[in-house]
Amino acid sequence: MNSKKSGVVLLGVVLVASVVALLTRGLSASSNESAPAASAARPPTSSGVMVGMPSGVPPSAEPTPAVEQLPMPGCWDGLRALDKETSLDALRAALGVAVGHRDNLLATYLQERLTELVGQDAGRALQVIEWAKQASPPELGLYLEAVKAAPAVHDAKVSAALLGMGEDKSLPTQNRSAALDALETQRRLSPGDLARLKAVALDETADSTAWVATRTMGRVMKEDFERTGTHAPYWKELLSIAGTSDDMAVRLLALEMPSYSDPLIGPESFDELEHILTTDRERDVREMAAFRLGVTREPEQALKIYEAAFDKEHDVCVRWAIFRFAVRAAGEGALPMLARLAAKDPRFQRDYTEFQQLYASGTVDFARIWLGKGEHHACLVEEGAPH
Repeated sequence: MNSKKSGVVLLGVVLVASVVALLTRGLSASSNESAPAASAARPPTSSGVMVGMPSGVPPSAEPTPAVEQLPMPGCWDGLRALDKETSLDALRAALGVAVGHRDNLLATYLQERLTELVGQDAGRALQVIEWAKQASPPELGLYLEAVKAAPAVHDAKVSAALLGMGEDKSLPTQNRSAALDALETQRRLSPGDLARLKAVALDETADSTAWVATRTMGRVMKEDFERTGTHAPYWKELLSIAGTSDDMAVRLLALEMPSYSDPLIGPESFDELEHILTTDRERDVREMAAFRLGVTREPEQALKIYEAAFDKEHDVCVRWAIFRFAVRAAGEGALPMLARLAAKDPRFQRDYTEFQQLYASGTVDFARIWLGKGEHHACLVEEGAPH
């Protein structure tokens, strides 16, 4: 963004901010407050640039109630000069001042300028990553979000630095997590990168970083799948994580991540999915395994797994997941199996009848089947239902 364009954008931002301030707080400046005193309260940056508080709004007396008075739009002191002769260090100093004044609008603008300045320059991106290692929120997020959005994040040296930061056990968890989050804009991950992310995901000491590592793996899978149709290397590692992690949230997320691209699951995944569906100690994970099995290119094999798992399962909600996702997997072809399951567990007789009637009406698509289906079990959560 050039300085002329950024000035226009900034003018609009400040105008909106000023109007909101007027509507929510009123004009609270007292008539004896002088402009020099307000200016003196603004600390300069190390480069001498005064950044962090809007200027151009002169102090005024209390407004006359009968006359609407809007403040004139202004700009932040020194921002124009900063735009003309900017540098990494100057932006870092300005960000520090903006954060100190809790000026989120200015901080967001400076983050975008930092992204522009980094651009495709791997050296600049690496410098910002070094700052992030020693930073804490909110600067931590501002630095790494700037790198995440810059083209340089796709440079091998930059992605390697982010992955290394995510693996570094000497860093705080929040710094490691932020680094791995910044990796999720990658277009693909090599087998070596996947192995390293998997190691973090399975690290019992990594806390929330393990969850972020799993999510990053899944989000890059979505990107790679949409561009090239590739999902198998990612899904193989995610399925392994789902079957071996001690963290329930990580196991659940590993099974969920393919939902954002919906690749068809093949027989090569069936043994592990069946194991999770029948042995995982958490109901939510078993339900998610049933869901994952429902998007498959081998529906007949999936039905056999579903029926065997139904016999072993005693939780009504997991049984309900098996029942409905069998319909997703095989459509009308699942009805004979559903009749057998309903005979074993009469709680599902009404569900079987409704599914049968919906297919008899000519409805085929599972989304429309589901919209026409009544809910008779207190199992589904509002967000994402049905899983």
